Amino acid sequence: MSYSSSSSSRLLLQLQSSSQLMLRLSPFLASSPPPSSSSLSFSANCHVSSSAQSTLQQAHQRSSEMVALEYADLNLSYNLDMGHLRIRQHVNPLSASFSVPAQVPDWNHVFADPMLPLMVDIGCGSGRFLMWLAKRTPKKRNFLGLEIRERIVKRAETWAKDLALNNIHFMFANATISFKQLVESYPGPLVLVSILCPDPHFKKRHHKRRVLQKPLVGAIVDNLMPGGQVFVQSDVLQVALDMRNQFDEVEALKHIDVSNPAMLCDSEGWLLSNPMGIRTEREIHAELEGAKIFRRLYQKQI
Repeated sequence: MSYSSSSSSRLLLQLQSSSQLMLRLSPFLASSPPPSSSSLSFSANCHVSSSAQSTLQQAHQRSSEMVALEYADLNLSYNLDMGHLRIRQHVNPLSASFSVPAQVPDWNHVFADPMLPLMVDIGCGSGRFLMWLAKRTPKKRNFLGLEIRERIVKRAETWAKDLALNNIHFMFANATISFKQLVESYPGPLVLVSILCPDPHFKKRHHKRRVLQKPLVGAIVDNLMPGGQVFVQSDVLQVALDMRNQFDEVEALKHIDVSNPAMLCDSEGWLLSNPMGIRTEREIHAELEGAKIFRRLYQKQI
């Protein structure tokens, strides 16, 4: 759910137009190398001045503290012996290395009760969001996190094992290719699919890399049980609109405010609050930057 490189491109354009917007630079940029001069330099390596670097480091620290606070009750270990954990913030899902479908697991081995309703989080990132939900709904729902960055998946699996959760599973998978066969093999009902702050792939020629494409939309809708839901959100309006337009076109789906007027939306139809009860890490970072989160929650008609 993170995309520092893409986010940095967007934010550097803002920074060039107004130095006050430095506060909105992504905390993920704190790992940028130190500048070679005292003035701002907008190179491909995103070099910034020493004062700006200090601001970024402070923002990163504050953001990390807020994430830790949000997920404090998970009591996760952050001192895992996993070697040098250098994780690419975004990848190209169309590359040959991600073209092989993930192997369908033995669901009886993966979950204590494979007949429980299933939630799938596409692009689950670190997995903390799903673990928080799984911890609160034992014996009521299973959770499957799909993530295209393998090292993150390994860390999430370690955390889930430490928490002794038997209703959650993480998989290294390209959801565009693997989602359909995975959910079709699951013996229980699919009740919720989430796509939260996916990699935006800003350049038009890279839009085909975005995770939500028509085949995936079809696989989600076809396998979702009647009454099941799809939750999407992004802090990038263009990405949110892209997801919204694709799901708005599906006749079998209606936005949640149609059946539940208590789910309030703004004048443009975006949910005013997060219905999940917990924010994702990217959501925390974006709101700290002052960004708006664009959310939609769809329900399949009975």
